[in-house]
Amino acid sequence: MNLPNTLTILRIFFVPLLVAALVQENVSFRVSGYVITKEWLALAIFLVAAATDLLDGYLARRWRQVTTIGTLLDPIADKLLVSAALISLVQVRVLPGWMAILIVGREFAVSGLRSIAAAEGYTIKASDLGKTKMLSQVVAISCMMLSIGYPSLRLPAMILMWTVVFFALLSAGSYFAKFWHKVDEGIKNRRRRELLHLERKRQRELLRRQRGLGSSGAGSAGDSGFGASRGTMWKPPEVN
Repeated sequence: MNLPNTLTILRIFFVPLLVAALVQENVSFRVSGYVITKEWLALAIFLVAAATDLLDGYLARRWRQVTTIGTLLDPIADKLLVSAALISLVQVRVLPGWMAILIVGREFAVSGLRSIAAAEGYTIKASDLGKTKMLSQVVAISCMMLSIGYPSLRLPAMILMWTVVFFALLSAGSYFAKFWHKVDEGIKNRRRRELLHLERKRQRELLRRQRGLGSSGAGSAGDSGFGASRGTMWKPPEVN
């Protein structure tokens, strides 16, 4: 357990706090004379969690602490955070349900795609479109959270969410294109190796049969020659 992995796990623990802050009604408290409402509390939790996503990857690469558990948990934590925020926004009726389903479905589809590619021995790295999509998600979800208390932000938030949907579909198409190219190339190479293996096996079998026939023919010829020599050398006894 190192600091980058601790930040990743901490981001997972932020998820229930974010959901509670968004779906609970009449949540507010005072800090130094300022009233903190639920949308500002949810926004603070979301932005802190999103910041840990940037920080844990940076620290892991800088300190050379990239571990298997961190590699596995990081995308899971990201998807949990985004999915929880979107579903909570649907719950408070500021986000259309189909948008949340489309974005969350895209996340799980790409995760499944990467798992299949990993099982085939390929690694599909995050593309620039995927990184742009993540940044647009953070901005759009933040604006959508503020629109709970400030209805005037509803239109800009919806425009940003449409941008998220656009980049989500575009990046998903990019991932599927990479997957199809790599898997198709892998299947062709595997089929080529199988055909080559079958051809070599057929040639070895053919060579083995030819050697067997050659040995059998040599033996038959030797037997006939021995019989012929016995026939010329042996004579029956003469009868007086």
